[in-house]
Amino acid sequence: MGLRRAQGPDGALSASKYSYIGGFDCTSNILAGKLYGIPVRGTIAHSFIMSFRCLEEVQPRELPPRAGGDPVDLAGLAVSWLQRVCDLLQTPPSKANQGELAAFVSYAVTFPCDFQGLLDTYCVRRSGLPNFCAVALALHQLGYQAIGVRLDSGDLAQQSKEIRGVFQTCGAHFQVPWFGTIPIAVSNDISEQSLEEFRREGSEIDMIGIGTNLVTCPLQPSLGCVYKLVEVNGSPCLKLTEDEEKMTIPGMKAIYRLYDAAGHPFMDLMALEEEPSPSAGQELGIRVLGRLEETTKVIPTTVEPLHRTYFRDGQVCEPLPSLPEVRTHAQVSLNLLSPAHRRLHEPQPYPVAVTERLHQLFLELRQGSL
Repeated sequence: MGLRRAQGPDGALSASKYSYIGGFDCTSNILAGKLYGIPVRGTIAHSFIMSFRCLEEVQPRELPPRAGGDPVDLAGLAVSWLQRVCDLLQTPPSKANQGELAAFVSYAVTFPCDFQGLLDTYCVRRSGLPNFCAVALALHQLGYQAIGVRLDSGDLAQQSKEIRGVFQTCGAHFQVPWFGTIPIAVSNDISEQSLEEFRREGSEIDMIGIGTNLVTCPLQPSLGCVYKLVEVNGSPCLKLTEDEEKMTIPGMKAIYRLYDAAGHPFMDLMALEEEPSPSAGQELGIRVLGRLEETTKVIPTTVEPLHRTYFRDGQVCEPLPSLPEVRTHAQVSLNLLSPAHRRLHEPQPYPVAVTERLHQLFLELRQGSL
């Protein structure tokens, strides 16, 4: 949902594509849905609701029942339901914004099978919620079912609980069983910390729209990586610097993921391309990056080769995976990670190591450059 704030000429498309790969279920970016086949979801905007002032502006306003028959004045039906809802909730109908009601009716006439309401353009309790319930119940009378609401401000978790209570009250009182389970979506600069708070406090939230904090990378505004040459015409090369983090690892390499007995990956291992592949159950002497001065012994239960060549000499040499295949692979990989590596606060660093032979090449090239 961060299309308007995404950075770069194709930032919104990239954000939609890679967020979907990373685990998001859908996007509000219709172009991404068209190009990549990502499911599209969204709700009406505040600007749409604010563009209406009164029910007289709703054109057309008639809707035929879903089962067929003569069209019905949905606006008039919604007004009658608004009185009944406000009596139940003990809220004066005069407090419900007429422009908001008109916007809901107009949307419902256009999309009777996909009616949603954005509740907080004005006041959720006195206006947005009664207006939505009135239009949703009017639609129900004609055989249609509303599909959800969205909140975009305030204490989202607490409001979701209050809204769920109103839906359940209306469902029981008006004998509409599905009404109590209407999905509640939320948005509003949601971050990982927000998600943790929802989980800790408990809520009635069914869908979470995440935008700004996903597509703009506020914690890392620039990508802290570069590329350097590691081999020229078959000869390995090394960038030498006093800053150890900026020194490169020389030579053509193969990459392996090492798994423990519980099935969790515990380390990625870089080796020279010509080295034999490590074997499951075999003890390995390795050097962990950041602690190259000491040798560590590990015994992997499973070894997975990570490096695959898709392009060679400018040509595709292996069929590229589809977006759903990439998404599935990413989700399986994330789910395999140990909870210690995945936790939000103080996650355990995931180590990357080199073989003794690769480390020896590094030392030789460094010595020769001094």
